[in-house]
Amino acid sequence: MQDYSFKPVAIIETPFREKFAIPRQAGIVTAAKGRVVLHGEAAQPECVEGLEDFSHLWLTWVFHGVPQGEWRPRVRPPRLGGNVRVGVFASRAPFRPNPIGLSVVKLDAIRIESGKAVLEVSGVDMMDGTPILDIKPYIPYSDAISDVSAGFAPDAPENKLEVLFLPEAEAALQARSDGDSVRELIRALLAPDPRPAYKQAQTEGEYGMLLYDFDLQWRINGNRAEVVDLRASK
Repeated sequence: MQDYSFKPVAIIETPFREKFAIPRQAGIVTAAKGRVVLHGEAAQPECVEGLEDFSHLWLTWVFHGVPQGEWRPRVRPPRLGGNVRVGVFASRAPFRPNPIGLSVVKLDAIRIESGKAVLEVSGVDMMDGTPILDIKPYIPYSDAISDVSAGFAPDAPENKLEVLFLPEAEAALQARSDGDSVRELIRALLAPDPRPAYKQAQTEGEYGMLLYDFDLQWRINGNRAEVVDLRASK
């Protein structure tokens, strides 16, 4: 069988500087914003003509944050508690024969910066710097299917934690020009409990998360996620 190689058409800029707490699927956290920065010949404004008529896009991308070539035929999806194995093609695990992801995002704006096209999107589930292989418009009549079976993931994850912002964290948010949107994003990321399934029974613990230009410090206190501070990261 013939091998194929592809060159990315863009890089997406997102708040997520590490894999921890990235939304499990696109569209779940609408506060997660991104910028698809096209480059090379694909950055020509002509390449996005007519795209403004569509509200959502398909992004095909590369799981660049996982070791390449490391995959197994069976995986343990987080939705099954990390204890049950299914075939890799019955999952959306990043460790795959070809580490390719597929996401639907909302198109918020199209901008031309220094003669190059940039797409502002929301509902992203990709790490910052993810290579984008292709962009296509989302077409409801063919892409949205109502009568489906969804296996072990029939519904969106439920919120499990009450999210509280302690005084130091609240002060840091108020000092930011984007504080309101950052607060909304943090709340949406922590409420479903981003910890691995085997840790979610624990009622205390301290954690960190790299977002934007800060290290988010938070802790578990019973059924609450308490945001302690937003520390400047290196």
